[in-house]
Amino acid sequence: MESGESGRNQRQPTVIGFSAVLMWATLALLTDLSGTVPPFQLTAMSFTIAFGIGLAAWRQAGGSVLNHLRLPWRVWVLGIAGLFGYHFFYFMALRHAPAVEASLIAYLWPLLIVFFSALLPGERLRWFHGAGAIAGFLGAALLVTKGQGFSFQAQYTTGYLAALVCALTWSGYSLLSRRFGAIPTNAVGGFCGATAILAWVCHALFETTVVPTGWEWLAILGLGLGPVGLAFFTWDYGVKHGNIRVLGALSYAAPLLSTVLLIIFGRAEATATVGLACALIVGGAVLATLDFFRSGVTKKST
Repeated sequence: MESGESGRNQRQPTVIGFSAVLMWATLALLTDLSGTVPPFQLTAMSFTIAFGIGLAAWRQAGGSVLNHLRLPWRVWVLGIAGLFGYHFFYFMALRHAPAVEASLIAYLWPLLIVFFSALLPGERLRWFHGAGAIAGFLGAALLVTKGQGFSFQAQYTTGYLAALVCALTWSGYSLLSRRFGAIPTNAVGGFCGATAILAWVCHALFETTVVPTGWEWLAILGLGLGPVGLAFFTWDYGVKHGNIRVLGALSYAAPLLSTVLLIIFGRAEATATVGLACALIVGGAVLATLDFFRSGVTKKST
């Protein structure tokens, strides 16, 4: 278990990292409001805006843009594989498998972060970390399937594998980013720029351009500034300096909060299944973060 001192030092970065989860909760609503813009085009447009956040961060830090882009090649590979790879395999999964099964497999990434965090130096996985993460996954599964179950079929194997690679990509990116803690978070701006370029290429190869209209432009701007923009910067800071097990477990709040937002805006229905999913996700988060918050209580009582 972490000491009180370590837990206290990780608290602020963990909260900052959790802000990414809150922003990702708006992803479904903003994507729905963006209209019929195809996935790779939407990704390209959003990450182009996100690159603007990186430019602003570099300007504030001082120095030329080229200086901020001078990163070790391993960092570039990790960053591009994480941001672009995740979206590429997710869209491929949706093309080759039903959305319910593909989304459920892809959402294994928080669970993988919790379990694989035990491999990181100085990290120790306790039973309640795993139990909490599993409860969160079961809650997310209820939200994705709407409590109606799902079935895996052999003809969708390609899509299932793509979804699994998607989950492994994001969990691997998050865990390996911790090994590059000395790399400033504003380096994410470069990854966003590279992802935007690759997404534009995929759009040109696989899709037909759709021009957004009216409020759709605002939704796309919101995506680029929030869940497909600033969120990647705060997540990077969180996984590098915060409690990565806690962040993994709390990530299951994203589908729950996303569903709540859709209900509030009249795009989804409140059901008993949503209530049960809420109980599993919230209960799992509390269980998985026992030691994180206990360290603060221990410090105050001494």
